[in-house]
Amino acid sequence: MIFSSYSYYLSRRLIINLKTPFTMPITSDFTINTSKFRPENVTESTKKAAALLEDITTNGPRWWEVGIERYREMRELGQTPLPKPAYLLEALDGTIPSRDAGREIPIRIYKPDNGQPSKGIFLHFHGGGFVLATHKHSDSTLREYANKCQLTAISVGYRLAPEHPYPAAVHDAIDAAEYMVDHAVEEYGAPLRFLGGESAGACLATLSTLHLIRSRPSYKLSGIVLPYGLFDLTLGLPTVAASTKPLMINLAVLERFNDAYVPGMSTVERKIPSVSPLYEDLRALVAASGPSLPPALFLCGTDDPLLDDTILMSSKWSIAGGEVIVKIYPGATHGFTAFPGLPVADEANEVTLEFLQEKLSDSA
Repeated sequence: MIFSSYSYYLSRRLIINLKTPFTMPITSDFTINTSKFRPENVTESTKKAAALLEDITTNGPRWWEVGIERYREMRELGQTPLPKPAYLLEALDGTIPSRDAGREIPIRIYKPDNGQPSKGIFLHFHGGGFVLATHKHSDSTLREYANKCQLTAISVGYRLAPEHPYPAAVHDAIDAAEYMVDHAVEEYGAPLRFLGGESAGACLATLSTLHLIRSRPSYKLSGIVLPYGLFDLTLGLPTVAASTKPLMINLAVLERFNDAYVPGMSTVERKIPSVSPLYEDLRALVAASGPSLPPALFLCGTDDPLLDDTILMSSKWSIAGGEVIVKIYPGATHGFTAFPGLPVADEANEVTLEFLQEKLSDSA
């Protein structure tokens, strides 16, 4: 009797508990500000900038049609829809050693205008699909880093495809990063603090960072800055694969860049982590090497084909224990930070400067 009464009591408690609603809601382990992805939150200025960029991309000359040498000449002369490059007198040209005997890597250096001691080196890798632009086209960006953050900003003139396909650019980027770790203090009066770059440059900055973790495990970077990075050269992620709009880049344009940079390379080969950093096992790298990943700032617009690259790469970085800040800009296109006066560009550039200043303070 006692046993049956106890069984009845337990069964009644179970029924009552099953009927009682949960007092705590289920929460997600990932949090996303979904408002950034809603079309109604795209500003009119951003829409106009996208329309202008679409017109430029559609009507401008294409480098694979006019030839790469001719296109580069046109770019220097201001004969493409993009503004003619502006070179600042305060910027200095220099070189650093290459792993290849008898060869040096060109660099562009911008020191703070106030003449005060530098707090560190920002090593920059320009964008351009591993094919276009040069280290000399980033003077205005370097000046911002130098004067707003008291940094010595250095852009690397890595070799370009199709004349120099993979791994030439990666080798130059890694050589530059290692040289700065080993010699920046004696040659420039300040240590290497940051790596960064846009688009293809973000890929090189990421690959160089991961290489330093292996080759210089005791060295601590203060941070890396990765606007609209290309991290997966298979071009198979949904936002890339579905991109047809001519907004500076789309799938067809990216395939042209790939044909120049990784010619004949299969999809499987493009998944090699030294080609596409998205496929790096970051948790294993950290476990094997010891140091944690440096803080990383990711920026991307919702109309950029490389949006999935940013979302996945930043997620993997965070999962592996790295501090991550991701900023998403509604309706912004690839390369949007290069348009001064555009509100989303100014906002993203201010975020970048704040990130650099904050991480400099953290490492002081």
